[in-house]
Amino acid sequence: QVQLVESGGGLVQAGGSLKLSCTASGRTFSNFPMGWFRQPPGKEREFVAVISRFSSSTTYADSVKGRFTISRDNAKNTVYLQMNSLKPEDTAIYSCAMGLRSWATSTDHDYAYWGQGTQVTVSS
Repeated sequence: QVQLVESGGGLVQAGGSLKLSCTASGRTFSNFPMGWFRQPPGKEREFVAVISRFSSSTTYADSVKGRFTISRDNAKNTVYLQMNSLKPEDTAIYSCAMGLRSWATSTDHDYAYWGQGTQVTVSS
């Protein structure tokens, strides 16, 4: 049974930083790309970032480019999202996702498993 467990969310002031973690179990972590998505209050889920199996490639949503960094540690079965210069519009539930196959894009159809999410709230 595949499980993805996020941690690191919380309340932060605008301009601050947070680092999210997502630890996976039940599937060979290094075989699959990992993504981060978020769902702002009252809105649909949106793509944030994706990282390839061995960290050779990363892709970001335009809204977070230059502020967020996705990384992974295959030895720890963990993917991270470092979020800097946070803005109130970054407030959302952030979820990690494991790819369905060996590659993945920004569409959620490319992901097979999802974490339960962690709340990030940015105050102005």
